[in-house]
This record gives sequence, C-alpha cells and structure tokens, in this order.
Amino acid sequence: MTDVAASGFEILFGRAPDVARDAPGRVNLIGEHTDYNDGFVLPIATPQRTRVELATRADDLVRVFSANVPGDRAAEFHIGAERRRGGWIDYAQGVTSAMRARRLPVRGFDARIESGLPLGAGLSSSAAFEIALVRAVCAAFDLAVDAIECARIGHDAETGLVGAPVGIMDQMAATFAATDAALFLDARTLAFERLALPPSAELVVVDSGVAHAHATGEYRVRREECAESARRLGVPALRDVTAERLAAAALPPPLDRRARHVVGENARVLAACDALRRGDAAAFGASMNASHRSLRDDFEVSTADVDALVEIAQAQDEVFGARLTGGGFGGSVVLLVRRGRARDVADRVARRYRTERNRTPTILIPVSNPM
Repeated sequence: MTDVAASGFEILFGRAPDVARDAPGRVNLIGEHTDYNDGFVLPIATPQRTRVELATRADDLVRVFSANVPGDRAAEFHIGAERRRGGWIDYAQGVTSAMRARRLPVRGFDARIESGLPLGAGLSSSAAFEIALVRAVCAAFDLAVDAIECARIGHDAETGLVGAPVGIMDQMAATFAATDAALFLDARTLAFERLALPPSAELVVVDSGVAHAHATGEYRVRREECAESARRLGVPALRDVTAERLAAAALPPPLDRRARHVVGENARVLAACDALRRGDAAAFGASMNASHRSLRDDFEVSTADVDALVEIAQAQDEVFGARLTGGGFGGSVVLLVRRGRARDVADRVARRYRTERNRTPTILIPVSNPM
C-alpha cells in the first residue's frame, strides 16, 4: 500500500500508526483435507496480501476498521472480554484471545485492515488477516514470539473463538510460504521444505464465483468423518494408515470414501513433490487431476460449477493439470499451465465458464496489480 493507506489510518484514528505488517494468502496446489489428518500439504503464497496498520492504546479497548467491509465505522471490543459475534471481527478477537491464553501482555490498540484477497475464494483470507495482525501486535508491543508460534496463535484464533475446524496449513502458509516456491509441509511435525515450480510451468487461479465458509456445514462434517474413520482404524490420525490397511479394513460408507481420499491424497502430495524435484510439470499435473477426481467422488466437497470450471481448464492444451483449491463447496480452482500462456488460458477458461454456467468468475492469478 501507499501513503493513501497511511492517511486513511490518520483520518480514522487521528494519529499515525506505530507499525504496519502484512501476510499473503495461499493457493493449495495439492493436499486437500490432509492437514487436520496430520498429513502433507503443498501450498504456495499468493501475490495478494493483507496489511494491518496498528497503533497501541493505554487502555484495553480495541478498535478495528476493515477497508474491505462496507461501512465507515470501526468494530470494537475489549481485551479480556472477547466473545463470538459471528462476524469478521471474531478473527481479531480470536487473535487477542489466543495471545492472552499464552499470557502475552497485550493491551488495547487501533488497527486498520486492508486486503487484496477476496473473501470466500479459497485463498485463506482469514489466515492472512490473522498472521498480519499477530505480526503487527507483536511488533507494536515488542513481544518476542517466533514464527511457528505466530502460526499457532493464528490457528488457535480460528479454531477457538471463530470456531472453524481447519487444520494449520493456512496459518503456516501465511507465515512461511513464498510466491516463487511451493511449501511442502508436514502438518504433524510442522517441518517444511520449499520446492520450486517446474521451469516450464506457471500458475493460474480462477475464482468460481461460488463463495464458501469453513465455520459451518459440510466441512465440519468431513472432519468428523475423518476422526471417526481414524478411531475405527485404531490410529491417531488417517496420516498413519496405508492403502493396504485401508483396503483390508472395510469401513462402512461414506467413511470408506473419506478415508480413501485422505490416504490417497497424502500419497499424491509426495508424488507431486517428487515431480517438482525433477521439474516434471506433466507428472505434477497428473497428480492435480487425480486429486480433483478424489475430492469430487470420494470426499464429495466439489460442486457442479467448480467441476465444470475444472473440466474446462483440463480440456485446454496448455494446461498440465487443474483442481479445486481450498476446502471445497465453492471457491477457486488452480491450474498448472505452460509458461507464458497463463493470461491467455485464464481468459479463455473464464470466458467459456461464464458462458456455460452463467457465473461470474474472477481471475486471481495472474494479477496485474497485487496489493
């Protein structure tokens, strides 16, 4: 952001911010619904970021203004009196609540949030908000919190006060991912490795125009089904199950399909990482295509519109692979395409999808002017 944003803070709060911090969104290339099963994921950071400007206060009042939410008033709450309201301010309350639970000395503050990430598109705008805010609060109050703990605070905020049963991938990606390399993350140990994309390929991300939400509905059901599958199999998490053991277990439907997706998806992430190490775009794309089929058929988190968008993308000659990205039930799709063809492919796919499905897609990557 430029000086316009700084003057915006001054207009709102009558003073300049003490600090400004930001964090990116993420596109998950492969490894969906595996992180809360202690498995493997492979996100990459988006060019779009969320920025937080913040100034400390002497009392316990928190005032937060979002430039992305209609209205001209800051939302307010008091440190120590955080409670779920069911709106965007819960993410800020979740952060301060999680920090207080760690006995970090947080007082009141004024904050202005602005994001280049669309809400409900599956790019983890919530985690970008959480990590940017954690970074800003730590900087403003001179708190020594390491990067892993920042990610844990953000995750606790979302699973705690917000009440969304997500894994830790999004917060780890917002903390550690880069735009020029995928982040291979072990969600159990939080060990990670950065892997470059094949030199012959680049990414396209298109928002389907169907928004999703993780705090309610079928996402929560899928997590419960995975936990029940692990319980019946006698393991801490589905990460610990092999394909051979799963085949012999004969879980009842739909648990058999849910577990099959997670076990297969972990294997696909490992195969995709091997493809990246070899620079093999075709093999990586094949893993993406297989991932979408599994998400559609076994995990049942896709929609007719998202399936249509993926099929349109996969039919393009320049596309190595395509799949839904994020938790599903709407959101965006990610494509691995031949380098130099991203804009042409994105325009063509979006145009055909708009015509066939009467939806309004948004091309998120490539982006001309990321925030």
